[in-house]
Amino acid sequence: MVKAAVLKAPGTNCDGETLHAFELAGAQAEPVWVEELKENKERLNRYQILAIPGGFTYGDDLGAGRLLANELKHRFLEAMEAFLRRPTLVIGICNGFQMLVKSGLLPSGRLSAGQEATLTFNDSGRFEDRWVHLRPEFNVCIWTQGLEEAIELPVAHGEGKFVPRDPHVLENLVGFGQIVYHYCDPQGQEAAYPWNPNGSIGAIAGICDPTGRIFGLMPHPERHVSFLQHPRWGRQGRTGEGQGLAIFRNGVQWVEKS
Repeated sequence: MVKAAVLKAPGTNCDGETLHAFELAGAQAEPVWVEELKENKERLNRYQILAIPGGFTYGDDLGAGRLLANELKHRFLEAMEAFLRRPTLVIGICNGFQMLVKSGLLPSGRLSAGQEATLTFNDSGRFEDRWVHLRPEFNVCIWTQGLEEAIELPVAHGEGKFVPRDPHVLENLVGFGQIVYHYCDPQGQEAAYPWNPNGSIGAIAGICDPTGRIFGLMPHPERHVSFLQHPRWGRQGRTGEGQGLAIFRNGVQWVEKS
């Protein structure tokens, strides 16, 4: 069975939902504390998927996801590089996305590449906590292959504005098919606030590395694994699974075939 590690640090608060999402998708998911990895860096060898869930790790001191990103780079560099040499996957959601970007693992896929983008304060100057529409583009992301329809997921963040370091980084993201989701309006068109909840450049909501194995996004797919979680499920006659579950299932099925 595919085994997924859901990384926890002080301040993580979406680990339960992430564990549940992977279990629904057919994986055996386990919570793994950062302190446990410090004591046994070889523990990552047990897993094929690493998930960094949402929350406010270390109270977002020095910036959202910054301290956890530093730990990844300076305490777990060799263990992470060994993990990525195997046919493995990584997903970072909200605070996890912030961590992947600030560690440099996204968008390059290499911790040695340095930071090429950031996730900074929302243009609104406040915490945005609501549902958004997302439109996929052509992309290489393993987690979203075959998912061609626009979806709705909730956001809950104060620092979700994606900003590339320079125009060259943005050009590469577009050219290599690394932009996975854009914020959009209900008709699927790119639009300003409130449809783009944070002012992200290019309305970017999620990106992947060039291989498609490492995926980060600000909206929360683990909070929409059942139709009952959608606020308008009754009025819209929704049934079945939520639109976020297919993302987790794609990841699990890829590992099973690898």
